[in-house]
Amino acid sequence: MKVAFAQSAPMNVESAARSQAIALAFSKNSNDEFIIEGPSQLVSTIAKHFDLALLDELSFFSPSGKAGELFEIPVSATDSETERIFFVGLGDKSLGSIRLAAAAVGRKVRGKNIKVFSACTDGVDELHAYAVSLSLGSYVWNLKSDKDVKFPEFLIATNDQETLDDAVVIAKAICTARDFVHTPSNIKNPSWLAKQAVDLGKEFGFEVKVLAGKELAQFGGLRAVGNSSPKPGPRFVELSYTPRSAKKNAGALEHVVLVGKGITFDTGGVSLKRPYDTMIAMKSDMAGAAAILATVCAISQLQPKIRVTALMMLAENALSGTSQRPSDVITHFGGTTVEVINTDAEGRLVLADGLAYADKNLDPDYVVDIATLTGAATLGLGRQYAAMYTRDNALAKELVAIGEASGDKVWHMPLIDDYQDSLESDIADFNHTADKAKYSAGSVTAALFLEKFVGDRRWVHLDIAGTARSEVDAGENPKGGTGFGVRLLTDWIMSL
Repeated sequence: MKVAFAQSAPMNVESAARSQAIALAFSKNSNDEFIIEGPSQLVSTIAKHFDLALLDELSFFSPSGKAGELFEIPVSATDSETERIFFVGLGDKSLGSIRLAAAAVGRKVRGKNIKVFSACTDGVDELHAYAVSLSLGSYVWNLKSDKDVKFPEFLIATNDQETLDDAVVIAKAICTARDFVHTPSNIKNPSWLAKQAVDLGKEFGFEVKVLAGKELAQFGGLRAVGNSSPKPGPRFVELSYTPRSAKKNAGALEHVVLVGKGITFDTGGVSLKRPYDTMIAMKSDMAGAAAILATVCAISQLQPKIRVTALMMLAENALSGTSQRPSDVITHFGGTTVEVINTDAEGRLVLADGLAYADKNLDPDYVVDIATLTGAATLGLGRQYAAMYTRDNALAKELVAIGEASGDKVWHMPLIDDYQDSLESDIADFNHTADKAKYSAGSVTAALFLEKFVGDRRWVHLDIAGTARSEVDAGENPKGGTGFGVRLLTDWIMSL
């Protein structure tokens, strides 16, 4: 992880002057005039200290005012270390625009040894969004041998230390998830990822249980996929969080279970992916498991009064002599049998075991699974929204609102019962790819399959195939893993 996290700074010009750069935000008012945002007294003091007419300096660039627009001017003062001022556009000043503005500042100084003082935002939600996205914009991950790692230092003018501290927890969790997604699969096998969970459990104080080998006898889906790579083989990782203040009465708390797809690399198995270059990004096929691990890290620090269990379903889908075959029939946790049609639809097989385990063993009030599951979700929604499936409309409405506020946006998709017959099988309880009919709605039928394993629980399925990985280096996201889901799940759990 190569990233800086925002720190609070006194709201005075002395703090700004000790920084190499100052970030100021601007927007348009109702009269279509530009204004400089932020604490008014601080902004005016900065202008006086550097003998600048800030609006005149800004007008030189003919700004449009759109979110994330950024301009730079050089400055100098005999009693200051400041070398430049950034003007960044806030657009309509919505949380989404604030995130774009903060990310633009973070990207501007990414990889540089520079101290940046920001006097850009007012309000609790605005401060939180700005601080998180400032860090995300500066995120870098690589394995280059150059040891001279440089990163910026961010200071934000605020007296609200609690909000800033919470924002740093979220930003660190997202970056942790990104780190895991970016890690190459020759390093990141199921055993390695399970060990990372154990280490993080020790650091943040949540319990971790890892099952492997013969301990996975009942997990037919996990074994069918993961035994294609027997060294090290699949892992089932159970993370358990209970608030410190409620250890003696944990049974009285609401219980959330998160289930994450953790395919550390996906070749497609015997149903090998074609064309082959589609495999290059498949180290990211464990983004769901990374998201729930990072979420548990965050809530272990934020301490919501709710019980959370996270199930990481870890396997590699390899092509080998021990790979499962199309036409195999597997028995999932709990006894449901499934006919395997295409070994490249492996994610739903490992999730089904986790969902059935949650239903039968954990008595959850809520079950949420998150997975890079189907290309169909990307075709339908692109890369800005995750596909969300649930029959609980009230819960769906809550998650949509939290997604819009947090930046992890979801779109409520239909569970179409007319498509249920596509899951029929002549030899098993179900087939897993809905190949018995030609409905085309691959993300919908995958969700219908998963629903077979959740019993009567309040269940949500998040298909993050489009949002978990960015194909471009822009905005908050680098090219690669985005850490999608951490903000959504953490904010939702904190709201319960």
